[in-house]
Amino acid sequence: MEQQSMQLLGGLSAEQFLTEYWQKKPLLVRQAVPGFQGLIDPAGLNDLACRDDAISRIVRFEKQQWQLAHGPFDRRQLKHWQQGAWTILVSNLNHFLPEAAKLFYQFQFIPFARLDDLMVSYAPEGGGVGPHFDSYDVFLLQAGGRKRWQISAQADQTFIEDAPIRVLKDFQSEQEWVLEPGDMLYLPPKYAHHGIALEPGMTYSIGFRAPSTQELATQFMTYLQDHISLQGMYTDPDLQPQQTPAEIHPDMIAKVQQMLTQLTWQREDIAAFLGTYLSEPKTHVFFESPETLLDFDDFLTHLEKHGLILDLKTQMLYTGNDIFCNGEVVCHDPSDRGALCALANQRHLQIASPSDELAELLYEWYECGYLNLG
Repeated sequence: MEQQSMQLLGGLSAEQFLTEYWQKKPLLVRQAVPGFQGLIDPAGLNDLACRDDAISRIVRFEKQQWQLAHGPFDRRQLKHWQQGAWTILVSNLNHFLPEAAKLFYQFQFIPFARLDDLMVSYAPEGGGVGPHFDSYDVFLLQAGGRKRWQISAQADQTFIEDAPIRVLKDFQSEQEWVLEPGDMLYLPPKYAHHGIALEPGMTYSIGFRAPSTQELATQFMTYLQDHISLQGMYTDPDLQPQQTPAEIHPDMIAKVQQMLTQLTWQREDIAAFLGTYLSEPKTHVFFESPETLLDFDDFLTHLEKHGLILDLKTQMLYTGNDIFCNGEVVCHDPSDRGALCALANQRHLQIASPSDELAELLYEWYECGYLNLG
């Protein structure tokens, strides 16, 4: 991984990149992936855009107006939208192509808990999605064709009103480059950028999770709702008559405030919440059981000889003694923790004579489609 990261980051080590560039300033890397021509062609991208288990969009600029359509599309819609200056975008290519997952996980110098997805966009000459910024870090890897990127650290983040996408109203370019196949541009969060295709080509965007405080708080409160049990019931044996019966009396407010002081949490609660929340599959993701299922004994033989790999859509994380898989806490024997952590880190596991409990767990995941045969 270290050798890959050195090439991917233009000769920088992962430590140098994180110290000097990550969330601080842009980095242009020429030939990060030498001569990269992509992993899917436009026809294949159109096929994905027609699937209901893929997230897809088409952005078009026509008659001085931005237009947006969401997939899944049919062929008639694609033909209608793919005219003029347009761009098609498909998220999570790493869920569909093993080669895309291999590319995606070359960025594992950033923790899996922060990796989000590999999005691919295709645009003919003149296509783009307008000047904008992302609220998260992004690596923009060019695949086929050439693309001109302009970037800016401008403070003005005003968007065009009533546009269906977030396009900056007054973009002031500060730096500009033309990226060729294999070149890559890293941008920190909220760094304005504008890409225009000079030739038909694709951009592979490696994005990262950066949930807002509001989102984390909302999801954590939902988690607490399912994991806490508060004692007591509202009582008021000292209730007095009120001249204004519609008023919520200050005494009642004080009592409820005191009752809610039971609502507390510890660091362990935060850790458990993050494990389930960050490994939870997105709403469009679903798993399929193998068409031909090995019996348990044959499964164990395969595990020993060839190993197992996590499904492209599976997310495994861990912290302390807790292990999480696809939004669930994994019940496991402490002696199996090493094997499960190895599976989470390497996304592959080959082991002889697993414990009965581990073997049953892995077989259950295999039946559910969380694991595939290696």
